[in-house]
Amino acid sequence: MFKRISNLVRGFLSLFISGIERKNPEALLEVEKENLRAQIAKYNQGLASHAGLCERLMTQVKRQEAEERDLRAKTSANLKAGNRKVAAQYAFRLQTLTRELADNREQLKQAEETYQNLIKARDVAISAARAKIEALKSSIDDMKMKQAMAELTEMSAGMVSTLGGSGDTLDRLQTMVEEEREKAAGRARVARDSMDMKSVALKEAEEAALADQALADFAASEGLAIQAEESAPAETAAPPQEKTMGPEQEKEPTA
Repeated sequence: MFKRISNLVRGFLSLFISGIERKNPEALLEVEKENLRAQIAKYNQGLASHAGLCERLMTQVKRQEAEERDLRAKTSANLKAGNRKVAAQYAFRLQTLTRELADNREQLKQAEETYQNLIKARDVAISAARAKIEALKSSIDDMKMKQAMAELTEMSAGMVSTLGGSGDTLDRLQTMVEEEREKAAGRARVARDSMDMKSVALKEAEEAALADQALADFAASEGLAIQAEESAPAETAAPPQEKTMGPEQEKEPTA
C-alpha cells in the first residue's frame, strides 16, 4: 500500500516537474550548461594529475640520461687506466641504469600518448556539447517564434469574428462622423459668407493712407525728399533711316 502511494506521489511530482521544464526550457538549458562546466573542470583536474605524472617521468628520464653519460665516461676511463674491477662495477651499474632508462622512456611515451588522447577526447566532447547547446538554443528561439505566431493567428481569427459581428456599430459610427463633418463644414461656410469684405478692403486702404502720411511727416521733419516710385522705362524708338533714291554719283573735277 505504502509503495503504491509513494509511486503515485513520485508520478505526480514527475508530471509537475515535466510541466515546469516544458514551460521553462531556457532554465533547463542553463542547468545543463552549468553541469557541463562542472564536468569540464573535474576532467581538467584529472588531466592535470596525468600531466604531472608525465612531467615526473620526463624529469626522471633526463636525470637518468645524465647519469648514464657519467657512468659511461667513468667506465671507459677506468677501463683505459687498467682499473678493471672499478670499471666492471661501473659497467654493471650502467647496464642496470640502461634497462631502467628504457623502461622509463617507454612509460613516458605511453603517458604522453595517453595525455594527448585525453585532450583530444575532451575537446571533441566539448565541441559536441556546445554544438548541441547551440542547436537547442536555436530550437527554443524557433519554438518561441512559432508560439508567438500561433497566438497572433488565434487573436486575428478572434478579431475577425468580433469585427464581423460589430459591423452595424462601425456603420453607425461612420454615419455620425460624416454628419458632424458636414455640420462643421456648413458652419465654416456660413461664417465665411457673413464676413464683410468691403469693410476689410476699406480698412486696408485706410491703413495704407495713414502709413503714407506718416512717411510724409517723417520726411518733412528730417528734410528728406520722397522719391516717386520708378516706373518701367519706355522703349526708345529707333531713329528713322534716310531713304535714297539710288546710288550716289561721284563728282568729276573741273578742269
